[in-house]
Amino acid sequence: MAILGIDIGGSGVKGAPVDTVRGELLAERFRVPTPQPSDVTSVVEAVAQVAAQFDGFDRVGVTFPGVVVDGVTRTAANVDKSWLDAPAAQLFSDRLGMPVSVLNDADAAGAAEVAFGAGKDQAGLVMMLTFGTGIGSALFLDGTLIPNTEFGHLELDGHDAESRASDRARETEDLSWEKWANRVGNYLRHVEMLLSPRLFIIGGGVSKKADRFLPLIDIRTPMVPATLLNNAGIIGAAVTAETDAKAASPGGVTPHEAGARVAG
Repeated sequence: MAILGIDIGGSGVKGAPVDTVRGELLAERFRVPTPQPSDVTSVVEAVAQVAAQFDGFDRVGVTFPGVVVDGVTRTAANVDKSWLDAPAAQLFSDRLGMPVSVLNDADAAGAAEVAFGAGKDQAGLVMMLTFGTGIGSALFLDGTLIPNTEFGHLELDGHDAESRASDRARETEDLSWEKWANRVGNYLRHVEMLLSPRLFIIGGGVSKKADRFLPLIDIRTPMVPATLLNNAGIIGAAVTAETDAKAASPGGVTPHEAGARVAG
């Protein structure tokens, strides 16, 4: 079943159709810059621009950099404040003319890693952390998502943690890998103390350079880089949209699966 996944990030909106059985993109992803300002109308149009590049899908999953509850965006730390309490799923659905599922971007990336990547078949409490414009978090217990955690906003040394340890902070302050790894290590030890997870999965664009900083961090919890890299959000959005489609369908099957059974 091909579902379109679209990932709204701080710098870009990117998407591609996804094979939700294998967790792979079915075409090269298409990307447009995130509008500035990133207000509701502009971002909805950017998502529509990405969706227009593809066909052959009838459902879309979209990630959002903030808390999403029942399709409504409740926070907007790194996007325009017009997103506060916006009915995002309805807005995207009306614009695209089909059902749209919306979830937190880190939750989407984590869902992909747990289904197909570094968190697959991992029991216990697993935490995905994405280091990018901010710090996103996704928490899973025995593979089940505990949605909308915001551990990037923990207070650390009197600061919002993501203002000190995000990849943007590394770039803005021109930190060496050693100095940034020290900050990330302090942050991870704080999270470790609070939650005692079995595993940290480190994602975001910086995960491509995991060999530059993970060996410099000394904590008790095992750490692994994300394996799906920048495609994780797209894949996780599509997987979530498929799950929602099954939940909404009689007997818990998608229209595609129902058609296949009739054909068979």
